[in-house]
Amino acid sequence: MNPLPDKSENITRKYTIRSTIYIMLAAFITYCCMYAFRKPFTAATFDGLTIWGIDMKIMLISSQVIGYMLSKFIGIYFVSSMSPSNRIKNILILLGISWIALLAFAILPVRLTWLFMFINGLPLGMIWGLVFSFLEGRRNTELLGAGMSASFIVSSGLVKYAGKTLIEHFSVSEIWMPFITASFFIPFLFLGTYMLSKISPPDKEDIENRSERLPMNGLDKLRFVKTFTFGIIWIVIIYIALSIYRDLRDNFAVEIWEQLGFAGNTTILLTAEIPISIAVLIITAFMVLIRNNSTAFYSTLVIIAGGGIVLVSMTILFVNKLISPAFWMIITGFGLYLSYVSYHTMLFERWIAIFRLKSNIGFLMYLADSFGYLGSVIVLFGKNFLQVEINWLSFIVNIAYVAGILIILLSVISILYFRRKERSLNSEKLKVTALIPAIS
Repeated sequence: MNPLPDKSENITRKYTIRSTIYIMLAAFITYCCMYAFRKPFTAATFDGLTIWGIDMKIMLISSQVIGYMLSKFIGIYFVSSMSPSNRIKNILILLGISWIALLAFAILPVRLTWLFMFINGLPLGMIWGLVFSFLEGRRNTELLGAGMSASFIVSSGLVKYAGKTLIEHFSVSEIWMPFITASFFIPFLFLGTYMLSKISPPDKEDIENRSERLPMNGLDKLRFVKTFTFGIIWIVIIYIALSIYRDLRDNFAVEIWEQLGFAGNTTILLTAEIPISIAVLIITAFMVLIRNNSTAFYSTLVIIAGGGIVLVSMTILFVNKLISPAFWMIITGFGLYLSYVSYHTMLFERWIAIFRLKSNIGFLMYLADSFGYLGSVIVLFGKNFLQVEINWLSFIVNIAYVAGILIILLSVISILYFRRKERSLNSEKLKVTALIPAIS
């Protein structure tokens, strides 16, 4: 006869479920609010407005992306070195700077808007790392990260929908719309950061399963880069491809949907992303069930490659008119975010857990992010400032092909590289272990 379950175990299990939901909500709300400071202006078209003879929207997106990219390079040091006690304060300070920049964007002359959009983007790139620092190094980090990652699938469409609604139904000008949209989300920002402040650090079992995550100094970072030089290169190039495709698809979603035949359909910006976020959330959340870190790491690389396969195959079908435009946009969005979210929530988490070198996700993610956004800036500038005559739909189709092929090939190369590195390091550990009895 089976013994009755221990009441204390039931209490612990319930507490774990409650705490998991709580942490997911805290991260989701906080990061969702970041998008309210970053993305609403992309819902505007700024028709007929130029800065220095350049289309105003292109100038604003370029300026913000440059600021956001620099933020990622700063984050390599700033986020990975920050002590836990300073995270909440810095989240609020960084978003406060961004909010003030949106106010200046609205009240100062149009010719200066590019400058304030640059200032707006400069602090925002560090928010992800500060929020995710509360989630990493736990037995259920994949599940928590999936909940947070759902925010950057849904939130971009949500805030653009809010911005469009303010313009079309409340007669808010395109210049004031970004500031007003961001202001609506401030109460939710305070709620999210308050919830984050109440999260307990990882426990002993988390540390045993995933390794302790500590602030890194310069020597720690140098040691990690020397150990995994080529692996970092392959992984970063994958992320560059993902970032370029995601940024173009996201920043010019309004224009792409219009060319697909959905002009005036504001709700498509929101509703098209909901099934994507649900599907990606379910798949990535189930990865928490894989307890073996090595198995989970290589499975993640396979999933990332799968996202690349979806991008390429569905784009071929779309170009040959075998699937509808809306289905193509949604299913390629699924492929993109399947890879992108897997990268954010699982890849670095399990990488650190396998090799257990002193490191944290903030360092690795910002190393990848900085070059990812640099790639986005280069492509955006090449498209717009070198006068390449391609419309946005044709451009995004070509980028889907290139990004998808790179993701597939480099995922396979990365699997081979890390398997060899894992065997090599394990062999070194065995040699050291064998020497200890002889020395003693």
